[in-house]
Amino acid sequence: MSLVVAFSATTTGCHIYKKFDMPESSAVTAEYVEAQSQPVDSTALGNLPWQQVFIDPVLQDIIGQALDNNVDLKNAKLNIDVAHANMLGARLSYLPSVVLSPNAGISRSSIKGTSWSEWTYQIPLSVSWEIDVFGKTLNAKRSAEATYQQSKDYEQAVRSQIIGAVANCYYAISSIEGQLDLQRQTAKNWEKSVQMMKDVWEAGNTTAAAVFQSSAQYESILASIADLETSLHEMNNTMSLLVGVMPQTWAIPAAQSMSLPAEYNAGVPMVALANRPDVRAQERSLAVAYYATNSARAAFYPSLSISPVGGFTNSLGSTVFNPGKWFINLAGQLTAPLFMRGQNIARLKAAKAQQEQSLNSFENTLMKASAEVGSALVTYNNAVAKEYHLAGQVENLVKAVDVTETLFLHSATNYNTTYLEVITAQQNLLGAQMNFLNCQLSRSQAAINLYQSLGGGR
Repeated sequence: MSLVVAFSATTTGCHIYKKFDMPESSAVTAEYVEAQSQPVDSTALGNLPWQQVFIDPVLQDIIGQALDNNVDLKNAKLNIDVAHANMLGARLSYLPSVVLSPNAGISRSSIKGTSWSEWTYQIPLSVSWEIDVFGKTLNAKRSAEATYQQSKDYEQAVRSQIIGAVANCYYAISSIEGQLDLQRQTAKNWEKSVQMMKDVWEAGNTTAAAVFQSSAQYESILASIADLETSLHEMNNTMSLLVGVMPQTWAIPAAQSMSLPAEYNAGVPMVALANRPDVRAQERSLAVAYYATNSARAAFYPSLSISPVGGFTNSLGSTVFNPGKWFINLAGQLTAPLFMRGQNIARLKAAKAQQEQSLNSFENTLMKASAEVGSALVTYNNAVAKEYHLAGQVENLVKAVDVTETLFLHSATNYNTTYLEVITAQQNLLGAQMNFLNCQLSRSQAAINLYQSLGGGR
């Protein structure tokens, strides 16, 4: 029985010195480990610098301002400094602590009317050094290093989110500007159409209903312009907040759209996911939990510390020396936990459970990341195809409006049907043009989301 206990203690003791390795406990983690062994693909979309993806110079300037001014990014960088300081502290914990504590005192005595006083002083230098026999300091250091790397991953995630948010807001403003231009031009054209209906009505070739229908549509277009101006104002305020400046109007060209680079590599699915900062940060969390479990195991083992003390004094024991003398003392202490009221056992069980939670969270993060990338890629490809068909629809409807207007002006009979056809054709054209602009915005946003979902934003 004693041999079994000794063997178990030995194997567990060896485990506390191991560095963290991703456990291949499931198909997901096994695939992730395999992906990490692959060389880094610099052409993968997620690895491209954001300047190569967002080539619009106006957008590049705004993103640069946001990265310089954004409060969340500044705080994320400060968190890196905090984690770096903690990591340095953990590394220096291997060194001994040195304390200098000089002290002095005076004693007075009086015997048979005779009194005297004597000063005593001591200048001790004490050193305490805990020998890391069972990896307590080692695991604390490795945990601090993992936390430091995790803070860098979080900073990258914040950076990616800022770039994506600014780009999305930029193309939203551009789309609204394009819609405003379209609606204003349509309003001018529709005003002419209303006048045309009035002229035809006065000539007796149509009814008053045609004038009323056309005028109502004209008022509807003017109302939609007001809504678009409100939306534009709100988006400009959003952009100002992202950049970290007071609210202002941003000079963004109208109807701009974004496409991904002509040749891009979305990456092998798992290899691409391994570059995401949130996935890497979750992996660091699992490593921290692993080292916490090792530290909980190490608490079952004794600690060994060496404490030499030396210094200079003029008093040693009950004998007064003058001049002063040097003294030195060397002590070693071995502290072994025998009974801790179950605290060490409870701490180890809790650490194991938290490590299991971290593993579950990591696998869930990977699956969510995979779904995000897949959805973004499908959305982008479908938006490209949809935009092509909408462009064809707009082209045909422009021709339809020209034909129906010509027929209406030259039609002497059956005019009650013809004016409705003119209004319907104009409405269909405006709707198709608005859909085309919205599709351009959707394609731009899908491209941004795909780049961000692949960990882009370096």
